[in-house]
Amino acid sequence: MSDSTADFLQTTRSSYDAIAKDYASRFPDGLFHPLDRQLVSAFAELVTANGPAPVADLGSGPGHVTARLHAMDVPAFGVDVSPALVALAREAHPQLRFHVGSMTSLDLPDATLGGILALYSTIHVPDDHLPAAFAEFHRTLVPGGPVLLGFQSGPESGHLHLAERFGHQIDLDYYWRTPEQVMALLTEAGLEPVATVVREPDEEETRPRAFLLARKP
Repeated sequence: MSDSTADFLQTTRSSYDAIAKDYASRFPDGLFHPLDRQLVSAFAELVTANGPAPVADLGSGPGHVTARLHAMDVPAFGVDVSPALVALAREAHPQLRFHVGSMTSLDLPDATLGGILALYSTIHVPDDHLPAAFAEFHRTLVPGGPVLLGFQSGPESGHLHLAERFGHQIDLDYYWRTPEQVMALLTEAGLEPVATVVREPDEEETRPRAFLLARKP
């Protein structure tokens, strides 16, 4: 692991550890919009149709989406870089499995995942580390396995650094990208495009939400 990778993972981990309880309280579900919920449901159907392999919810946070997949009879487990968030997810959903890890280096065998869900977690991955993450997606998915990404987007890429959130000092970077940029990286990693959905900001949201669906051939 390079020093830059270690720095990015460490600052993301320590930032979310600091705000974990406030974050879980502020976002008890996370899928506020009906379209978001429908896209996750469609993803679950694709996983089920392709076979019984489990789904990895990458950046699972408090575990609400992992639990939603489980409620739809999809075998799912959560992975998050923050030990504090993983502990909260385990407490809230003791029947499910959550562990600490990073999407840039998944501690999983090849071709063992029936699907990968990453909602608002790639936003903390720097541009030069996204190809490694998407290569891990391709490596760990079974043939036909779908990927659903969700992220803040816009007409141009951009970057934001926050030093404070919920009254806590943090050191957290946010990256927003166009759907075209992200889909191009997924394609370069060997994943096939299936669909792109972009919805406008709703209520307290400030940026459009992009959802990309791809699959491993």
